[in-house]
Amino acid sequence: MNDSRSDFYAAAGVDITAGYKAVELMRAHVKRTVIPGADDDIGGFGGTFVPNIAGMRQPVLVSGTDGVGTKVKLAFEMDKHDTVGIDCVAMCVNDIICCGAKPLFFLDYIACGRNIPEKIASIVGGVAEGCVRAGCALIGGETAEHPGLMPEEEYDLAGFSVGIVDRDRVLRPESVREGDAIIALRSSGVHSNGFSLVRKILATSGTKLTDKFEELGDKTVGETLLTPTRIYVKPILALLDAVEVKSIAHITGGGFYENIPRALPEGLGARIDRSSLDILPIFKVLSRLGNVPEREMFNVYNMGVGMTVIVAGENADMALQVLRAAGEEPYVCGSVVRSDKRIELC
Repeated sequence: MNDSRSDFYAAAGVDITAGYKAVELMRAHVKRTVIPGADDDIGGFGGTFVPNIAGMRQPVLVSGTDGVGTKVKLAFEMDKHDTVGIDCVAMCVNDIICCGAKPLFFLDYIACGRNIPEKIASIVGGVAEGCVRAGCALIGGETAEHPGLMPEEEYDLAGFSVGIVDRDRVLRPESVREGDAIIALRSSGVHSNGFSLVRKILATSGTKLTDKFEELGDKTVGETLLTPTRIYVKPILALLDAVEVKSIAHITGGGFYENIPRALPEGLGARIDRSSLDILPIFKVLSRLGNVPEREMFNVYNMGVGMTVIVAGENADMALQVLRAAGEEPYVCGSVVRSDKRIELC
C-alpha cells in the first residue's frame, strides 16, 4: 500500500497512507457487525450482502439515509468522537423500522478536513456499535479528505441503510382506525435533531458544555447533549412478531407536530395526553435557558418520546408487555380520533 504514496498529493493536503491506516484501525470494529449474509472484509469497491428471503412471497427493499447534523459541532468541542456514529446509524435504521423492515446493512460516509486515522477509527467504532444495536452489518463506507473545504479538525458524517420486509407486512397509515392506541417509546435525550437551536440557546444564554444543572444529575450539559440516539430496531421487530402493529412514527426534526401525523391517514388525528408524557430534564433546561415556548419545543424536539407505535386499543396491553420484555419502558400516551386537527396536545 505504501507504494501508492504521493508526495505531491500530500503537499496538497491529502495523505493517502493515512486512509490505509484508518481502514486497518477500523477492521476490528467492522468485524463486530458481521451477520449472516455479510462479508467480514472491507476495502473493496463495493459492499456485498446476501439477504435471506426464505419464506418471503414478495420481498421489498427499504432504504434510509441521514446524517448527524450540527450535533457533530459538540463532538468537535468536546473532542469525543465515539458516539456520533451511533447517531448516524440510528437516524437511518429507526426510519426503516417504521415501514416494518428489518435493517440488513449500513454504509457510512465521512468527509474530513484532515484524515487522522485514530479519530476516523473512533467515529467508525461508534458506527459499528450502532450497527450491533440494530442487528445489521457494516459492509463498507468512504472517508474523504477535503483540505481547503473543511478545517483540519472538523468532519461531517452521513450514511445509509437497506432493510427488507415482505410486501404484505409493510406498515401503512391506511390501516389506522379511530380508537387505536398510541404507545410512546422513550428517547435517550435530544437524539440528533434541533442542534442548531440547541447551539443558539447555549450561545445566547452563555451556557458552556462543561456547565452542570441540578436536573441533569452528575452529567455536564455537553455529556447530556452528546447522549447517542436510541435505536429501536430490536424491540420493534419483537413487537411486529407478536402483535398487529398498524403504524409507527420516528420522532425526529419537526417533533410531534410533523412526525406523528405522517403515521395517520387523512381525516384522523392524534390526541396526545400531555400529562402522560415523561419529558426529559434536558428539554426543560433548554426551554428555560432559551425562553422557548412549549409549543415550539414540541414542534422541534422529541421531548422524551423517540418513537410512537399505533395498535388497536384491545392490543395495547399485549404490546406494552412485549416492549417491556424487550427492554423498553413504553406507555400509552394518547389515542387516534376523528378530527380535522392532525395532532392535539391536551
